[in-house]
Amino acid sequence: MKVAVAMSGGVDSSVAAALLKKQGHEVIGITMCFNLSDASGEKPRCCGPQGIFDAKRVADILGISHYVLNFGEEMERTVIADFIREYRSGRTPNPCIRCNELIKFDVLLNKALCLGADFLATGHYARIIRKRGVLYLRKAADAKKDQSYFLYRLTQDKLKKILFPLGRFTKEKVRGIATRSKLPVAGKRESQEICFIPGKMQEFLKARMGNSLQPGLITDTQGVVIGAHKGIALYTIGQREGLGIARGIPVYVASLDSGNNTVVVGGKQELLKTHFRVKNLVFPSGPLRRKKILNVRIRHLSAESAAEVICSGDTADVIFREPQFAITPGQSAVFYDKDTVVGGGIIQEVM
Repeated sequence: MKVAVAMSGGVDSSVAAALLKKQGHEVIGITMCFNLSDASGEKPRCCGPQGIFDAKRVADILGISHYVLNFGEEMERTVIADFIREYRSGRTPNPCIRCNELIKFDVLLNKALCLGADFLATGHYARIIRKRGVLYLRKAADAKKDQSYFLYRLTQDKLKKILFPLGRFTKEKVRGIATRSKLPVAGKRESQEICFIPGKMQEFLKARMGNSLQPGLITDTQGVVIGAHKGIALYTIGQREGLGIARGIPVYVASLDSGNNTVVVGGKQELLKTHFRVKNLVFPSGPLRRKKILNVRIRHLSAESAAEVICSGDTADVIFREPQFAITPGQSAVFYDKDTVVGGGIIQEVM
């Protein structure tokens, strides 16, 4: 079996390639290059020159072919442009989810298949399980590293061509394999930033938006003006730091009114909500045909909470049993049944 491995130059994708090679598969490495830099010219660690160099070193050690493919145009058009557009409208997108859906497991997957690969493998921590002819996306064995939240938009036709070799391993185990395999990236630290933003988020947004980033008013939830902001795109729901407001009690960004260029703030209790609506639904293993109680995660690092999910066409109403803090339009809500990803969508509005 011929497997193309998306090699970022990090320890996870390197070990994924090593495991597949050890299992006897014909492995080729593909590193995506986006030719990106920030305003200062700084290159990102992931998908930048250092990542390409590290991936090439690992490929040489494993004795596999290695290709570097430039997807800069696709990244700019499908991910970065959407990222800017969403922030300008007062929403907070998750570009990693969009990149997985439209770049890694679409453009890159198709390129891998054109190179003769049967599968595309990545270093994601998640599992794909086949049951009665249906493929299910499940959480990784290592709950601390699980990345199923970022992968919920994968459909059956994509899942059947994808491998996640690290799904049953812990991060510690993966580093151990890298060390024993004498891979030079065994101790490489993880990249936490958004790959196309090597510097500070606000500086990136300022550089991209220019004069369209207009200052405006900050009000409380009653409409009383209590301050000024530097541009609505520089704020997100739940934000507390950097508001420049002293009210005697902690205040947080409660909503962003792009139409009136206004940032609305409130106390923590005012950001606790139970009901919201999602759009652009995806169900990896088949749609929900009736309302159901599921565990729902509203951001990558948040805990799941039980909620009633009621689907209607391409939208769903989600009603939590317990109020949740800072439900944020633009982020993804992912539905779980135990460790299985049932589906999810983009948070449209908080009711």
